[in-house]
Amino acid sequence: MKADNTTLIDLSIFHPDAEQSVFQRLNYTQTNEGRDYLRILLSKPLNSVAAIVDTQVTLQNLTSVLNKWPKQISNGTIMVLEKFYETPIDKLPSHPGYVNSFIYQFISATDYSLTKYTVEHAIDFVKGMNVIVDLLEESSSKLLLSWRDRIGHLLRKEEAREMLVRDKKQCSVQDILLLGNFLRQQYKNDLFELIDIYHKLDAYQSMAIAGNQLGLHFPEVTDSEIPFLEAEGLFHLLLPVPIPYDIRLNQSENFIFLTGANMAGKSTFIKAVGIAAYLAHIGMGVPAKSMKISLLNGILSNIQVSDNLIRGESYFFNEVQRIKNTIETVNQGNKWLILIDELFKGTNQEDAIRCSTAVMEGLSKKRNNLFILSTHLYEIGGTLQQYSNIQFRYFETSVNAGELQFSYQLKPGISNDRLGYLILQKEGVLDLLGQL
Repeated sequence: MKADNTTLIDLSIFHPDAEQSVFQRLNYTQTNEGRDYLRILLSKPLNSVAAIVDTQVTLQNLTSVLNKWPKQISNGTIMVLEKFYETPIDKLPSHPGYVNSFIYQFISATDYSLTKYTVEHAIDFVKGMNVIVDLLEESSSKLLLSWRDRIGHLLRKEEAREMLVRDKKQCSVQDILLLGNFLRQQYKNDLFELIDIYHKLDAYQSMAIAGNQLGLHFPEVTDSEIPFLEAEGLFHLLLPVPIPYDIRLNQSENFIFLTGANMAGKSTFIKAVGIAAYLAHIGMGVPAKSMKISLLNGILSNIQVSDNLIRGESYFFNEVQRIKNTIETVNQGNKWLILIDELFKGTNQEDAIRCSTAVMEGLSKKRNNLFILSTHLYEIGGTLQQYSNIQFRYFETSVNAGELQFSYQLKPGISNDRLGYLILQKEGVLDLLGQL
């Protein structure tokens, strides 16, 4: 599935502010490289149901062993091992005996201390990886089984097996130097491969933990020629107290025309749907009680358009270019989810109505794509009533004793709320103007 950088930004998949970042919300990694690999996984949605299902199985298998995961491996453990190979030290004796071990410990005291510290962490690491082999023994994930077999193979060397039965606190000077030399001269490539596997496991485990902690549920993804998206209890992943929605898009009703006052919840709803659809194609659980979705070819959004002063491009010009890109995309292929928030804000109302009507009438012809489009131009709704595939939904706003009240409930129909002047009054702007 495709999603361009604009869409990833619109949906806040990645954002420098942790509170606004889906990636940060899902990041439970324990290692630096695991975090980097998680970023890679979240930037590459999958293109087949088989790949999605195997990822789901991978995460389910990892979830089932979370409470048994080895505690002796940490980011610090791995950093110690990596530093050992980056640090020049005096050559370790290949056949350490009592005399040459004593001499090395005395003459190269600093290097011996580093070697001892590394060997102790290597013993922890090897034992932890062996625990992982046992945990994955009954796995049904192809990916986890391949890693289990590879880890087992990399732990077969005699010295590695020796570390499995060693008490790191009981190692003699000769033991430290023997194992240190083994790590330095014979096991570097194998150890780095084990570390790489652990980083990848860390990223997948983070996804499993996130699903468990955030109440995510695995969607049912179908390889259908006809696009659809159905969800119950769908919510926005980044909200502390989200309001759930129910949504149904299919070929006969593939277009949602969404209205409501500013701050009523339109943008939040659109982003919630987009994030859920995106995570479904990562193979993760989604923020919903249940969800069924067809395999999509892509998600394209038009939410946070801006002008470009350097190029001399206006806000409206960039809106037009994004809409042009959207139309070209749906003309070239099917099964896209198109998300558009507040179309044509960069021009006057009369012009915006004409432009928006033309775009919506055109897009409504594309029955093999899914559309959610919000607008503050409720007047367009009357013209669009003739199209049977368009659902009309709105977010209700009420005024009680001069106070705005938002239910954030998605309801059938069209909103004609006009509350901008009331908001000015409520925020004291009118009083400030009166004092000028």
